[in-house]
Amino acid sequence: MKKANTTKNTASEHKTNSRFTPPGAGAASNLRALFIASLKDIYWAENALVKALPKMAANATDALLRSSIHDHLAVTENQIARLKKVFEMLGEKAEGKKCDAMAGLIEEGNGLLEETEPGPVRDAGIIAASQKIEHYEIATYGTLFSFAKVLGENDAAQLLQQTLAEEIEADKILTDVAVSSINAAADKA
Repeated sequence: MKKANTTKNTASEHKTNSRFTPPGAGAASNLRALFIASLKDIYWAENALVKALPKMAANATDALLRSSIHDHLAVTENQIARLKKVFEMLGEKAEGKKCDAMAGLIEEGNGLLEETEPGPVRDAGIIAASQKIEHYEIATYGTLFSFAKVLGENDAAQLLQQTLAEEIEADKILTDVAVSSINAAADKA
């Protein structure tokens, strides 16, 4: 069996590699710095989502979908409060850093509203856009939980794991709503 090459590239090797991206100003140089930067990113994302969810709910025609979005809005507001606690535990100021991924996902969701007629097709699109957001959040909170554990920030890890569980549940609810009625109704529209 061939052994994998585990040697690290040196700085000079990176400079000669045309695909290497040099670090920007304020780049994270350790896991804690990356953890804090990632927390700022999701903090911005959750706050942006609080502003976007009411528009999605207002455009949903299915009562169960609309109710699910409103319920998740309340959950998201609690998640923001939980993130503030995590920042406090770390001795950091709770502040956001623009999350390009969430900004793009929200923009895509808004575009979907313009591309669909009100009714079950739009509702199916709202679910699709919402699940993309949930999957992004699941990936982010899973990573943050892992970082917190490695850093020995067990109390923060516990809070992040709670949010991760909520995001997984939100994704399941959206799937259930889609499968129970909306996708079939959209197919007949």
